[in-house]
Amino acid sequence: MAIRTATPNAMPPQPLPERPRVLLVTRNFPPLWGGMERLNWHLAAELGKRHPVHVIAPAGAAAKAPTGVTVEEVPLKPLWRFVLAATWRALRAARRERPAVVLAGSGLTAPIAWLAARCAGARAVAYVHGLDITVPHALYRRLWLPALRRLDAVIANSRATAALAAQAGISPQRIHIVHPGVQLPADAPGTLPTPAARAFRAAHGLGDAPLLLSVGRLTARKGLREFVTEVLPRIVAKRADTRLLVIGDAPANALFGQAQTPASIQSAAATAGVAQHVLFLGKVSEEELAAAYQAAQVHVFPIRERPNDPEGFGMVATEAAAHGLPTVAYATGGVPDAVAHGQSGYLVPPGDATAFADAVVQLLATPLDEASIRAFARGFAWEVFGEKIDLALKNGSSLSAARISGINSC
Repeated sequence: MAIRTATPNAMPPQPLPERPRVLLVTRNFPPLWGGMERLNWHLAAELGKRHPVHVIAPAGAAAKAPTGVTVEEVPLKPLWRFVLAATWRALRAARRERPAVVLAGSGLTAPIAWLAARCAGARAVAYVHGLDITVPHALYRRLWLPALRRLDAVIANSRATAALAAQAGISPQRIHIVHPGVQLPADAPGTLPTPAARAFRAAHGLGDAPLLLSVGRLTARKGLREFVTEVLPRIVAKRADTRLLVIGDAPANALFGQAQTPASIQSAAATAGVAQHVLFLGKVSEEELAAAYQAAQVHVFPIRERPNDPEGFGMVATEAAAHGLPTVAYATGGVPDAVAHGQSGYLVPPGDATAFADAVVQLLATPLDEASIRAFARGFAWEVFGEKIDLALKNGSSLSAARISGINSC
């Protein structure tokens, strides 16, 4: 299977016209703020440095728009209303602005991107994340997957997602791999703990205890309930003062994610005898999250293997690495693309609770080199992401002038 990974040094076969317009259609955009929302915001921001970008996104998005990017808002809920409104606005924008590329921020908006691209004689491209390919809903598979197969290019967030795209019938020649980016801290601290880390520990009564950190939405795929039941007791048996800090909450607007509530996780921890070792903070500010990364010793990422519910990449692992924090993770889905085993953390066999606990205890005893962890993260800087996205769009420039003139149907 010949799937291409975009690299900044590759030579595009056919350059796009000077500063071509890009239309981005997405349901995942701030003020919602998860991994997909951050990615789509940076997708717009990085493309906006190179092209005029118009974004169609849910209500509230305009106030969070990157500099120089125009945003047109549509209702977020119910889903059918978002789809209808986004389709109408995309078709109208395509007729008015004649973009060279119509980009879907996920598989959900791929049919909209395809229709708008036909209207404008443009290329249709989607950035896919994993679950938007495998979701088992019958209507989605009947209508959305065929649209993905008809796009001019599909950009996957990892090797695993690219493989899923190929298995779904998307031509491997149209698939590119561009990993999500990460925001690098402005200044790498010279010594740890930093004053911010010390203040964070003091504010939450953490003292000098070994601190494990979990960050992200609390879904069944993230596996935190299983972690406190199967893994944390093994860690506590060897390091009795270890604490687990949980940042994040159950998702409110996810289409297919099955939630694990903080109450259910705390109940599981109590049953396992480790409730006193678990602290929930919920949602926090970016400043407090950065302090948490600096205060912790290990980021834990116990992703579970679930049918039709893959972890496409694992942005939080590269975010941890950007702060010099190593990750221990189950090697499933796209996670091996986000963790460099032995450099930015350790990968263990999926579901092997003993191996996971042993890797955490090893890192607590013998930390990895912080400079090496940060060096790995630099390869995912958002600026690098922007270069690779732009290159993937250019490499996807396979439409001839004759074909473009033949598909303008608006």
